[in-house]
Amino acid sequence: MPRLVHELPKYRLHRPSDQAVVTIAGHVHYLGPWKSKASRVAYDRLIGEWLARGRQPQGDAPEELTVVELLARYCQFAKGYYVKDGKPTGELSNIRDAIRPLKTLYGRTPVSEFGPLRLKTVRQQMIEAGLCRNVINARIRKLTRVFAWGVAEELIVPTVLHALSAVEGLKRGRSDVRESKPVKPVADDVVDATLPHLPPIVADMVRLQRLTGVRPTEICLLRPCDIDRQQDVWAYRPASHKMDYKGQSRVIFFGPKSQAILAPYLERAPEVYCFSPAEGESQRRREMRYRRKTKVQPSQVDRRVARPKRKPRDRYERDTYRTAVHRACDKAFGEACGPVTWGQLVALAQQKKLKPQDMVRNGTRDRWKRASSVPGLIPKRRKSAVPAIAVPIEGWYFKAATLRWSPNQIRHTTGTELRRKYGLEGAQVVLGHRKADTTQLYAERDLAKAAEIMREVG
Repeated sequence: MPRLVHELPKYRLHRPSDQAVVTIAGHVHYLGPWKSKASRVAYDRLIGEWLARGRQPQGDAPEELTVVELLARYCQFAKGYYVKDGKPTGELSNIRDAIRPLKTLYGRTPVSEFGPLRLKTVRQQMIEAGLCRNVINARIRKLTRVFAWGVAEELIVPTVLHALSAVEGLKRGRSDVRESKPVKPVADDVVDATLPHLPPIVADMVRLQRLTGVRPTEICLLRPCDIDRQQDVWAYRPASHKMDYKGQSRVIFFGPKSQAILAPYLERAPEVYCFSPAEGESQRRREMRYRRKTKVQPSQVDRRVARPKRKPRDRYERDTYRTAVHRACDKAFGEACGPVTWGQLVALAQQKKLKPQDMVRNGTRDRWKRASSVPGLIPKRRKSAVPAIAVPIEGWYFKAATLRWSPNQIRHTTGTELRRKYGLEGAQVVLGHRKADTTQLYAERDLAKAAEIMREVG
């Protein structure tokens, strides 16, 4: 029987018995005498329960439902629930990462047999995978939420959820689990040293974020139509923000310095995003053409691919914004090591105890020796690579991981400065937090003030 998507099962007459019936998911339900009030109430009740299940048939008996079947039904629910502006949110990807080890270990296990010890086994696999404590606890909470949803849908018995809720999260210092590094503010001199290596558009995004303390996503969504320029201080209301689902409004103010940065980007259509990778790529090509010293050949006038696999998007995403900053950090703070031979490069990597992902190439040609005797240190070779015995490798450098910073750290820097100058409440209203406890996570305490007080008192 085809699944009803837009219509409801009909209230029908069963002539042999003179009763009202309704067919839901292939199962016939007898409601009582035809056109009676009791039959209408029974029909409304069955239809309401069917819609509450998401137009799904009545669930299997709790003892017959397996873990993989429960996960499949929950994922189908999550696809329709975790949606924002018609697109799936990042929570859907987090749920898939959380349920993957559970599905691998106990996919065919009946839900009634899944208990706290097996949940701890799933958690141990996450520990062995090298995840940090906060991520493990968050994923275990997501798994518990799956079983809570199953109880709410009457797919499993409540005793299963009650048993799983007894598993406490990992405590700091009480388990041999890696701890995540806290997000710290980035120094202004580090940001200033990175700006010359950033594309002009990304550099303006960093400057604007440093002045206002906005979230990386909020600056990527900036459009001229979202800015109210009626007053001397402009008000920016993002079309979408982090706390939108809770009904909390978000207003970001731009002062004179921010307005000077934004002015060139507002001369466009109101609905067009201000910071576009496609515009940055076009600007880069114009600069390359301007710096060219040789004559442009007719075949090189336009060398763009007709149908590229990846096209520049109309706006920066949070991840692409962070990637651009990381690349600039590698160029600004990387330790140059060329020109060297491949053997010298490998020896230098072993001396510094660096991994293959810590080696970055910055050049136009790939020229290296096929060093099969050093597994794990051979970069990806292109078809144009020229194998050589002792050809110098130019343009290689090592990443300075300690000097790599991300755009979200700028928000912490601005919050710390605002708290020092205008107090905790001033930092709270600018950063857009409802509670001061959240602001304290973003704004570091000014320890210099405490030292100055004790210099006089203690």
